[in-house]
Amino acid sequence: MNTITVFTPTFNRAYCLHQLYESLLRQSSKDFCWLVIDDGSTDTTNELVQSWIEAGNIEIKYVYQKNQGMHGAHNTAYQLIETELNVCIDSDDYMPDNAIQLIIDKWSEVTNKATIAGIVGIDVFKDGKIVGTGIPKNLAFSTLHDLYYKYKIIGDKKLVFRTEIVKKFPKYPLFEGEYFVPLGILYLMIDQQYQLVCLNKPLCVVEYLPDGSSRNIFKQYKINPKGFRHSRIIELKYIKNFKISVLKALHLISSTLFIGDFQFFKNNPQKLLTFICLPLGVLFHVYILLKIKK
Repeated sequence: MNTITVFTPTFNRAYCLHQLYESLLRQSSKDFCWLVIDDGSTDTTNELVQSWIEAGNIEIKYVYQKNQGMHGAHNTAYQLIETELNVCIDSDDYMPDNAIQLIIDKWSEVTNKATIAGIVGIDVFKDGKIVGTGIPKNLAFSTLHDLYYKYKIIGDKKLVFRTEIVKKFPKYPLFEGEYFVPLGILYLMIDQQYQLVCLNKPLCVVEYLPDGSSRNIFKQYKINPKGFRHSRIIELKYIKNFKISVLKALHLISSTLFIGDFQFFKNNPQKLLTFICLPLGVLFHVYILLKIKK
């Protein structure tokens, strides 16, 4: 069996998926399989991936499902993956030619894996510039939470997880009529029990396309409020930074206003903070509405 599964949720991305496929063909190590989760595409994704499977250049598994959103595709991937490690590479991104080898080499250096959930590496743009900031030099292990709130890094980072660890945690919930739950809540829960090995080298080349969720985040707040409220509740439970907790409380209030059920405190681990933030949360909600209108 291969060491790592590269999995890719995709929805109507046939026009750009080839760059990821081509980058996988160029990998210096072939110790991987590619799992494509087609989340209800209506374009030529099926035919395209089938042609690559028939070519037989790399091991590819293709799964089609009714559209559930990115988090639903992650649920399916985690259910199917059997390799020791897994990494998600989005359909509009691709891997540097040595990325798989870097992951395998770094993982082989870890002697005590019992408390290690996986590896955190670097995302870069096509020009080689790091997304945000790099990982502090000489930092061997960290949680993702500490990287952002203790070491003050910024920007997306690439996560490689042990499959058995991911399978221990709850699936992302599916809400009828919604198609987005922030993926970070799983990583935050993993942080409570495990650390990550730091690899300050590029594992993914990213491009933020106009139809991606990163470019449409304010609209996502409005059309997926239950998913975001679920996320804020988990974040309020685990995040220890006070300023960030206040921001999450404001987001929870706004999501609840979008839902319209006014359940600001149900299952809320920070009821007092949320109550204090209510007036400012209403103003924050108005701000989001204005941003959406623009």
